[in-house]
Amino acid sequence: MKKYTLSRSIPFIILMGFAVVAMFVPSALSFNDAGKYNSADIAWILVATALVFLMTPGLAFFYGGMVHRKNVLSTMIKSFVATGIVSILWVTVGFGLCFGESFHGIIGNPFSHLFFKGVSSGAPWSLAPTIPLMLFALFQLMFAIITPSLVVGAVAERIRFSSYILFIVLFSLFVYAPIAHWTWHPDGFLFKMGVLDFAGGTVVHITAGCAALAGALVLKRRKVHMENREIPPANIPYVLIGTGLLWFGWFGFNAGSALGANALSVSAFATTNTAAAAAGLAWMFLDVLKGKKPSVLGFCIGAVVGLVAITPAAGFVAIPQSIFIGAVAAMISNVAVYYKSKSILDDTLDVFPCHGIGGMVGMLMTGIFATKNINAGGNDGLFYGNPSFFLTQVKALAIVVSYSFIVSYGIFKFINLVIPMRVSIADEEMGLDASQHDEKYLQGTILVRHHGVFVEQENEIAEAI
Repeated sequence: MKKYTLSRSIPFIILMGFAVVAMFVPSALSFNDAGKYNSADIAWILVATALVFLMTPGLAFFYGGMVHRKNVLSTMIKSFVATGIVSILWVTVGFGLCFGESFHGIIGNPFSHLFFKGVSSGAPWSLAPTIPLMLFALFQLMFAIITPSLVVGAVAERIRFSSYILFIVLFSLFVYAPIAHWTWHPDGFLFKMGVLDFAGGTVVHITAGCAALAGALVLKRRKVHMENREIPPANIPYVLIGTGLLWFGWFGFNAGSALGANALSVSAFATTNTAAAAAGLAWMFLDVLKGKKPSVLGFCIGAVVGLVAITPAAGFVAIPQSIFIGAVAAMISNVAVYYKSKSILDDTLDVFPCHGIGGMVGMLMTGIFATKNINAGGNDGLFYGNPSFFLTQVKALAIVVSYSFIVSYGIFKFINLVIPMRVSIADEEMGLDASQHDEKYLQGTILVRHHGVFVEQENEIAEAI
């Protein structure tokens, strides 16, 4: 009993430790923006930062609507809780690991910005000279938040909440931070190789997709999956709301990665919308060719795949080519989902076929269609007579896929030794909402345990739908 009580106390003790230490961190000088920064750029990146944040609750709705109704709340909170965990990690050591002084192009110095030391008064980031370093750090924080949130879809309906909390911490420190440093820090070794990833094809989607594959393999199959039971989505309108929020937020995700209110951000905005539109239609129409009826889920999933695929390319390719990128990515992911459904892999919400493979397609398409006519700071791709750049993208793809899968697999295995990751069969049958959180979701109501009895509380969003 003492051991169990101590294990439940550890997260609270760690958080309070950070809070006490932070109390004694000296107050930093605030930055003076007089004549140093561009007000329009600051305004746009502030908006873009908020838009990227909105993607996390959007993802929670997107995933929550597709699982069984007894797992809606547990799935949504696993995505959304990353806003708390990663924010604290980022302020303490995360930003330093990603963007601090480089150690041989592999990782940043975690002590260079410990507790945001020097962030509020420091010189602006070298690739974003018109906005304060603090704003750049906050913008990047939103990317770090959503990346582990994406993995939830692959391990939904069977993973303990406490285990997933530990996964977010370890994944952020040992997978996300190094790959972000390699790709986006001017001294990172992938950056120096000439790899182009405008807004996170490798850093966000491939890493999350490969971690999702690792998690599905370690956690193994759900009982309903082994029994080939049909699992009806809890709330398809939630999926539609989530898709809308993701699409809306993705404008900040991609266009904001121009790091200024400029023509490049406008181009990235346009390619983002165009690729998503083409992908949503391609997925839906391909389903019709297979003899299915056009579905809400089909269009929504396809649109998200298009957003994933255009992410690394958004600021390097032209608008016409973004149609091709979105359509091809949707078709490839659609086929991948079909073959996955015939396999024994239990990736609950198809995170690897959609985000992992979608990110890979986007990286390769960047190597094919990137052009200096759109971004002089980029490169010309294979389509424009430069096969060497395409090979650079292929090398980066192989490196990131290998590293993220192997390290993520090791993280899941390690956590499984420390805290059993799978809930019991009884808890799985009951549903994780009740077994992990003492809550239940019903259309129009949420049941909350009160003194051992479930009582109804109004759920206005569900009721409205």
